[in-house]
Amino acid sequence: MTVAQLSPQSQVAALPQTWDLERRHQSMRRLVDVVQQLSLARSLEAIMDIVRVAARELTGADGATFVLRDRDQCYYAEEYAIQPLWKGQRFPLTACVSGWAMMSRQAAVIPDVFDDPRVPADAYRPTFVKSMAMVPIRTEAPIGAIGTYWAVHHEPGQDELTLLQALANTTSVAMENVRVWSELEDRVDQRTRELDAANRELESFSYSISHDLRAPLRAIQGFCQIYLEDHGDTVPVEGRPILETVVSNTERMSALIEDLLRFSKLSRQPLERHTVSLDDLVRRIVSAQRAAAEPGREIDVAVGPLGQCEGDSSLLEQVLVNLISNAFKFTRGRTPARIEIGRRSDGDEPVWFVRDNGAGFDMRYAGRLFGVFQRLHSAEAFEGTGVGLSIVQRIVQRHGGQIRAESAPGEGATFSFTLGQGS
Repeated sequence: MTVAQLSPQSQVAALPQTWDLERRHQSMRRLVDVVQQLSLARSLEAIMDIVRVAARELTGADGATFVLRDRDQCYYAEEYAIQPLWKGQRFPLTACVSGWAMMSRQAAVIPDVFDDPRVPADAYRPTFVKSMAMVPIRTEAPIGAIGTYWAVHHEPGQDELTLLQALANTTSVAMENVRVWSELEDRVDQRTRELDAANRELESFSYSISHDLRAPLRAIQGFCQIYLEDHGDTVPVEGRPILETVVSNTERMSALIEDLLRFSKLSRQPLERHTVSLDDLVRRIVSAQRAAAEPGREIDVAVGPLGQCEGDSSLLEQVLVNLISNAFKFTRGRTPARIEIGRRSDGDEPVWFVRDNGAGFDMRYAGRLFGVFQRLHSAEAFEGTGVGLSIVQRIVQRHGGQIRAESAPGEGATFSFTLGQGS
């Protein structure tokens, strides 16, 4: 039976009960909303802003305070009231109701602030407060309190106290979450700073070592070449291969140092993003690789539509040069050599790939593939320094993307990469 179906007398009697029930529902919905807000709060200030408003709304009070325990004092950190109260002030735990609530670990309900020995009446005379309720934030080792105040004589009911204590309990959890979150952020920040410092030191060390090694290497290489050119006829037959080996190894070391320098510069080089036509870029690279290939090699290169992307053109050129030159290199001995360069979609994300029918590698060792100076083939079989794929991975990651490889020995390899959402 609805209220409208009752007699006028019964309707009058039922209205307060119906109103109380609706108010309970509204309060519970508001409390659920507050709990959700507090779960997302990431600072004490945000928590106090939420709680000071919610405390008034849930109890229908004229004012609310958020009190923090500061050793043996109560700090009135925040408030929301029809007139100013005590925001920013500190009082001894033994001299205020918030202190009593924290020390006794229970709620204080005071219908008349001027008729309760726990209330410092002189502090309340200049204010609008006639009645109040104070609940501790956490009943075990309280860390604060939430107070509500009325400008008329009012005795908070059990429903109001239950809502207020539920708010205080949720506030306690939110404050603990903020503390843990802050500690985690501090640890992450500290760890990030340590890693950044270590990376800078390592890059600086790599750069210095590489730079300092170049001069003596050039001297060794230059003097050996001069000696061979000027005195080659007088060098014993068994000595000439030794000198040629020295020159060859200094050239290889110089190439390795140049790659190491290039790798160390990648972290310091800023990304200059703009629209890059990968079709034009790949066309130039393939043309250059064909020109540099051994005469007579039969190389079939298929280039599909690659489109455009957003990225650093010089760095992306380095990625494609390294991948395509590897495809040309590792297909030596294949007749014909087949290389495919294309683009496909993985959901909404574009994926570019370079595929060949070359030597391939064992996927058991794929974890070493992108490491600096890591090689899966001997230098006698395929020249290189083992830095190229490390450079590729670093550039791709700096663009927010990923690179992966698929292969099998003797069956070629496919390198696929993305460039992040900005691509």
